[in-house]
Amino acid sequence: MDGQIEMKAAIYVRVSTDETRQDLNNQLDPLKKMVEALEFETYKVYQDYASGGNSNRPGFQEMLEDARKRKFDLIFVWALDRFSREGILNTLSYLKILKQSNVALKSLQESWLDTRDEGMSELFIAIFSWVAKQERERLVERIKAGLKGKKNVGKRGKDKTPRKKSGYYLRWKNTPKKRPPKKNNKNYEGKPISK
Repeated sequence: MDGQIEMKAAIYVRVSTDETRQDLNNQLDPLKKMVEALEFETYKVYQDYASGGNSNRPGFQEMLEDARKRKFDLIFVWALDRFSREGILNTLSYLKILKQSNVALKSLQESWLDTRDEGMSELFIAIFSWVAKQERERLVERIKAGLKGKKNVGKRGKDKTPRKKSGYYLRWKNTPKKRPPKKNNKNYEGKPISK
């Protein structure tokens, strides 16, 4: 190195679940290549298997804390929706925290998203934060509708067979409803009770 200060970068990757369909490496490998191509030193890779719909993500919280401590200069993300899907206000508040700490955010998929550049990026961030939140809300609605549809036909989860009825239901389904016996004036032996 020729007296130049090496810039440090953090990489943040997130997938919604830890199922095999989603792999962090699909985001991580291209991000590592980007960091290397832009001649940054990778400080740390932060990762989460969680919804971007709230900030209760351990990797995300650790990254924000390290940003406040100025442990790196730039955060690389696959796309803005990987960073946050909480809507405009929350996303902008995270970016404000980063800006106050002199840490920038850069997206691989959205070339316009580089908070080192002033101007239009704030407008685009507001628009795309809103879009990401809307997409999340539609996804939640589709999941709820799918679960309701399965419930209506007696199916659950990945199980394609109708639920088996058992227990109380089977024992009483064909039993006629019993009415309480009429009060009579007879004892247990059937003899009249004298008053």
